[in-house]
Amino acid sequence: MTEQYNDASSCWKDILSDVAKNRHRLSDIERLARENNAPARIVFGTSGWRGEIGTDYTFRNVRIVTAAILEMFRSGDHAIMQAMGVRDFDEIKQRGVIVGHDNRFLGPEFSLEVIGLMQQAGLRTWYAGEAATPEFSAGIEMLKAACCVNLTPSHNPANYAGFKFNPSDGGPAGSEITSKIEDIANRMMLESAAPDPVHPVKIEEVDLSSLYLDYLKQRGTVDLDRIKDFIEREDCVICIDNVHGSTRGRAQRILGEDPKIIYLRTEDDYLFGGIAPEPSEKNMTGVERSLADSSARLKLGVIMDPDGDRIRFTDGTIQIPMNYFGAMALHFLHVHKKFSGIVAKSVGTSNFVNAIAERLNIPVRETKVGFKNFRPYLLRSSAERAVVAFEESDGITGYNHTLEKDAIFGLLLAIEMMATTGKNLSAYLRGIMDEFGHFYPDRSGISVNRSLVGEPLVTKLSGLGRKYPKGTRLIIAGQTRTVKDLITVDGTKLVFDDGSWLMVRPSGTEPKVRFYIEARTEEGKKAVFETAERMTREALEA
Repeated sequence: MTEQYNDASSCWKDILSDVAKNRHRLSDIERLARENNAPARIVFGTSGWRGEIGTDYTFRNVRIVTAAILEMFRSGDHAIMQAMGVRDFDEIKQRGVIVGHDNRFLGPEFSLEVIGLMQQAGLRTWYAGEAATPEFSAGIEMLKAACCVNLTPSHNPANYAGFKFNPSDGGPAGSEITSKIEDIANRMMLESAAPDPVHPVKIEEVDLSSLYLDYLKQRGTVDLDRIKDFIEREDCVICIDNVHGSTRGRAQRILGEDPKIIYLRTEDDYLFGGIAPEPSEKNMTGVERSLADSSARLKLGVIMDPDGDRIRFTDGTIQIPMNYFGAMALHFLHVHKKFSGIVAKSVGTSNFVNAIAERLNIPVRETKVGFKNFRPYLLRSSAERAVVAFEESDGITGYNHTLEKDAIFGLLLAIEMMATTGKNLSAYLRGIMDEFGHFYPDRSGISVNRSLVGEPLVTKLSGLGRKYPKGTRLIIAGQTRTVKDLITVDGTKLVFDDGSWLMVRPSGTEPKVRFYIEARTEEGKKAVFETAERMTREALEA
């Protein structure tokens, strides 16, 4: 007799323990997602609301979040409409909303719940089906839509689903919008005010991949003709690992079919083969193996996460995380393509780009963690426009491109780098490092007592900035280092006189303190980590 699950968490635990054996239990997850009427706490983090399918991410709760958005629209709140980039609810109805999903389990079914309620409220809706996050962002602008709902939890494991909301500029919704959605949704949860499901009257489909290609051509940040000519003429190989995600088929639409391009993990698989589908170092094995099997002179391998907003690179010699690639992108776009402006980076990102920017007289703007914080530098109306904007967690965009992080853009930019320089990425990186300096970033952290989660942890760690102001001297690995700069935009970041730094940042949702560090030598990282941990423990005990 087949075991009957009463909660999705237990079912997911069994599924993920052996995905080949327990894949059939996804039918139990669907049943629980439909039957579970328990409320959930809705929190839009740095990139939307995420939850476990069948536990807190249920059909009922998706309808509540959708209803909360509609109530926000109907309120006509001037600040909300301004943040949305519209006049009023009538304009939202006319311009419409794009709804779609990544490759997650029940993505189409959850999308229909959203579309039904939106149509009932009088909104025009487009159904994108499976699409990548940057395609939604470009699609909003190309269709002049009012907003989009993109059902994705990005790189989270298979048991998660998500709900991203983007206003009319195509970027991630700011806190003025997401806080309002949270307030209304959580009130509805308490009131058990879940709307009944509404079957869509009509499904109007939209091809976001086609719109994205048109967008690339219009914006001209990457040279598609040069990229395609390079692939056709040069002795090269390009390997793209889609990890069963929504980026599959996208490169083919842009670059065409070519035997020099290898595609990995393009099959349907809601469970990602049992791995966490992130662009991590360990997930690059298949890409590296494919490059090793090729005798081509120029090699590029990438891995993209399921919704196409994160990417990691290799040329078979070394892996290149975004800490390095973002700095390379600035150098390439400014030196080779003559784009001018500023560079925007999250505060936990390597200072390699700072060294390049300083020598090239490019202003640097460091923001809080979260791609939405780059918006002021990405709008076409911005007084300070970013040549490139990136964060250490593998997200990037560039001048005149989308306000969302875009792995497809990263892929195209990497190919154009090779086409322009005639070099593999590792050779290009070495040349830049030899000119501007070597930097070695890393990250870690420690767990703390659960009672400290939230404001208590923030309060305890806030004293670090007062204890270690600019000019403070510390001993690190037997060397005296002086605090050259103190940045408190998101946690506490101490930048030392040799260019090394450490940042201590409390998690807002977990009992953890995160350390971001950078040393000037590979061997020096251990001492900077030890300093960060010592300072943190002293602050927690104070």
